[in-house]
Amino acid sequence: MHPQHISILDFSYALPEDKIAWRPPARRDASKLLIYKNGEIKETHFNAIVDALPANTLMIFNNTKVINARILFKKETGASIEIFCLEPSGQITGYTSAMAKQQHTEWKCFIGGVAKWKNEILQKEIEIAGQTVLLKAELKQKEADAYIVRFSWEPDHLDFAHIIEAAGKVPLPPYIKRETEGEDSSRYQTIFAMQQGSVAAPTASLHFTPEIVARFPQKNIHSSFVTLHVGAGTFKPVKSATMQDHDMHAEYIEVSRQTIEDLLLAQGPIAVAGTTSLRTVETIYWLGVKAFDTPTAEQLSLGQWDVYDAALAAKDFTAKQALQSLLQWMIANQTDKIFTQTQLLIAPGYRFRIANILVTNFHQPQSTLLLLVAAAVGPSWRSLYEYALNHDFRFLSYGDANLIFINENSKA
Repeated sequence: MHPQHISILDFSYALPEDKIAWRPPARRDASKLLIYKNGEIKETHFNAIVDALPANTLMIFNNTKVINARILFKKETGASIEIFCLEPSGQITGYTSAMAKQQHTEWKCFIGGVAKWKNEILQKEIEIAGQTVLLKAELKQKEADAYIVRFSWEPDHLDFAHIIEAAGKVPLPPYIKRETEGEDSSRYQTIFAMQQGSVAAPTASLHFTPEIVARFPQKNIHSSFVTLHVGAGTFKPVKSATMQDHDMHAEYIEVSRQTIEDLLLAQGPIAVAGTTSLRTVETIYWLGVKAFDTPTAEQLSLGQWDVYDAALAAKDFTAKQALQSLLQWMIANQTDKIFTQTQLLIAPGYRFRIANILVTNFHQPQSTLLLLVAAAVGPSWRSLYEYALNHDFRFLSYGDANLIFINENSKA
């Protein structure tokens, strides 16, 4: 069945509120780990993940960093307006340059209390390195699903990375119904976080600690990194009866030539930490296929249904062929990294081209993330989730983890 015809009601389950993790565990690696392989389920703790991974595994991590995306302004009347920064507005060449903007910048935003914003310029004083900074926000225009806000600040030599770090708060997921607390600043950030841009953490990597990574050499496990800046769309519910009417959110990815070479040289299975890393490595496979057909294209991107197009899927490249094609495209375009958007929807019916193993958390019912898990596991996803519910696993962003060996029937 084509994924367009999937009924989201078939991917529902009862999630009691007491199964949702409202706070992180005392230690990152103290979370539980459910291992799914060849239809069998085992249970352990996350600090034993190295024992469960095969020797010679290449681990792919998302090194995105969560920004303090929630900025609260107070009007002179006392009314509160919360601006939630989603992504830079307009055409950008990379998040590094967007975060380095000085004087002013424009972002696509959600706005809480927008009806109270009567087009005046909002102001907020913040302090950076002992210096008082005046931050201003101006509502520029309304779009279909958000607003464009222009931020400016004085003194204007500071970059937006410093501004948002000082002015904003950690954007916890909407299903965590509590105010941000002090520990969230560090615990809702992975140990790999480097590239600023996400409004949500790549939560599978929240479980990893320096001690776990230090054990990788024992089994010749290597690490490589991609960047996918997680957008608020990751929490977007599927409201349509079938997936053909759901608009999959697009997210920015950045992949270096080094990572592509690491994938080509991998001697063992490819394990991805999180759905974001999975979407990224599978996207670059398809970008390689596209690059083979259009080697002179200046830009490559991936739409929601592209991979289910019969003509594209029929090309049936090996992972090596697709990655080599992408490297050749990068050489021709004189670039050492790919920066683009992916709208890839991974759902039952998808055949995985690069990833063999997935580390992920337990996801919301009727979500695109659950569809991705179902694509990796097959119909047994329900047994996996029933086991977790019946054995006191904690769900969602601060919850426990799965180690999923992707069903061979789901491999190309």
